[in-house]
Amino acid sequence: MADTSFKAPASPAESSDRRVIVLPVDDGLLCLRGLSPKRLRFEVEYGLERGTSANSFLFSAGTNPAGQPVPPVLVHPPGESFAAPFLEQLAELVGPGEALKVVVGHTNPNRVGLLRQLAQRWPELMLVASNAGARLVEELWGQRKPSPEGEAQEPLPPLPPIDVVKQEVSRDLAAGHRLSLIPVPTPRWPGALVAFEAKTGLLMSGKFFAAHLCTETFAEANSSSSEEDRRYFYDCLMAPMARQVESVVDRLEALPIRTIAPGHGPAIEQSWRSLLADYRRWGASQEKAKLAVALLYASAYGNTATIADALAQGVSRSGVRVESINCEFAPTEQLLAAIRGCDAVLIGSPTLGGHAPTPIVSALGSLLAEGDRDKPVGVFGSFGWSGEAIDLLESKLRDGGFRFAFEPIRVKFSPDGPTLKRLEETGTALARELLKGQRKQQLRSGGLGESLSNPAVLALGRVVGPLCVLTAAKGEGADRISGAMVASWVSQASFSPPGLTVAVAKDRAVEELMHVGGVFALNVLAEGRSSGPMKQFLQPFPPGADRFAGLELEETPGGQPVLPEAVAWLEARITQRMECGDHWLVYAQVDHGGLLDAGATPAVHQRRSGAFY
Repeated sequence: MADTSFKAPASPAESSDRRVIVLPVDDGLLCLRGLSPKRLRFEVEYGLERGTSANSFLFSAGTNPAGQPVPPVLVHPPGESFAAPFLEQLAELVGPGEALKVVVGHTNPNRVGLLRQLAQRWPELMLVASNAGARLVEELWGQRKPSPEGEAQEPLPPLPPIDVVKQEVSRDLAAGHRLSLIPVPTPRWPGALVAFEAKTGLLMSGKFFAAHLCTETFAEANSSSSEEDRRYFYDCLMAPMARQVESVVDRLEALPIRTIAPGHGPAIEQSWRSLLADYRRWGASQEKAKLAVALLYASAYGNTATIADALAQGVSRSGVRVESINCEFAPTEQLLAAIRGCDAVLIGSPTLGGHAPTPIVSALGSLLAEGDRDKPVGVFGSFGWSGEAIDLLESKLRDGGFRFAFEPIRVKFSPDGPTLKRLEETGTALARELLKGQRKQQLRSGGLGESLSNPAVLALGRVVGPLCVLTAAKGEGADRISGAMVASWVSQASFSPPGLTVAVAKDRAVEELMHVGGVFALNVLAEGRSSGPMKQFLQPFPPGADRFAGLELEETPGGQPVLPEAVAWLEARITQRMECGDHWLVYAQVDHGGLLDAGATPAVHQRRSGAFY
């Protein structure tokens, strides 16, 4: 099965910015790191826009301890987006006539595109993949983007032989290295295969523990230098499958690790134990959630999966757990358990030749047979030329009496930045509705009474702050995204440099713009003139809506929106961010500011209780 919607190729400018460097790791072991200072494409995981790096590892040829010849072994080749500089660098290290083994730890069309180019240059190529990974490689090998009408395409090289790894295996290489290969399937990456080298204690972890950062340094300076980036990567891609990820962490923690080298970002030498603990802690917060959304999908080319990732991030940031299931590889029992045990179901599909793939049709049948009609459902999908699969899902579920959480989501090809933002907000809106229903039940049962009458909570409500509107924007033209929220948990935090803190709820749409390095404006509202802005920014916005529609705005020097009716404005750059329960506490240094009405008094927000705003 393959998603027929193709991603747009990289622009020439983006491609020219990519290069590959060689970093020595050990005698006979090199890291080939692809570097891109720009965002490769619009996907949730690249949202921090700090570039990326793609780490591959090359073990040199030689003889093993038994005296047998061993070819060079390449672990975790990058995607086709790095093909030109990667192949050029690899050709300097491995002659074109040499045999070459390639461990395929992650399989998607982008990786298979590079594998085909490797097969053309190294005819003696052999692939090593997990059982699911081998299946995906075989399925994708003959698929490629259609050429313009009448234009002939070069024939594809034959599929190389595949050494299938069904369970953990260890093999002796040259220079005293011993490589263990461990299948670690998850819904997002069913063919995942990690590699561990015993001599160096190096875990080549692929997608696990990764971070999208463009850096030439092999290892991070300290844990804090990339902590936010690794957490962001986890929230985007790992949180929807926290249970399976924890099982992988359990398995890897038993290895005698000395360094973790993920597929993206710098290696972790000093703080890998704390990173494993972080993965457990982040996953535990997901598992504690009492509400759950089942996310069922199929996607080989990644576009439908990208939609699923964006919806999942929106749901999980509200404290609702996501149970992600790849219908191609999930057993029937797991699918039925998710449908029966969840509070909402989202199902997504590509369109293949005018139809939904068989695994999705089967999952739809299970949902129709076992799903609770009182629980909301949602339909989504990506398509190239038509969207019959989405139509099928919608019509069958409507005819089956299900209640839709939102209108079916249809994305042609791959989603862009504004579309991803709308998708995240759609997931957040669904989670809020589920939480709202949960709170109503608790009120009916008296479950919230104690917290509302707690003297400490009532006293906390007497801590007051100024009424402000926080505004933020980034990007240009059609790719520009923006957000705003009413903020009253605001305080000056430092004199030198001048700085302030703002608490931002995790489920706020503007939260995705509030990461380290981001810029925002704080508009301080005036006493007696706050009702207009409050009405504008407290109203419920549909997902993807422009918060500033119909407003006449000014701008800070950094291009952030300013409300002319404010008392004062400040433009600040975020330098630190700390998780505080259901909020993020953001510290930002003030770069610019101005008084718009020096005679006005700032409005303040007084609450009856610290249990709500």
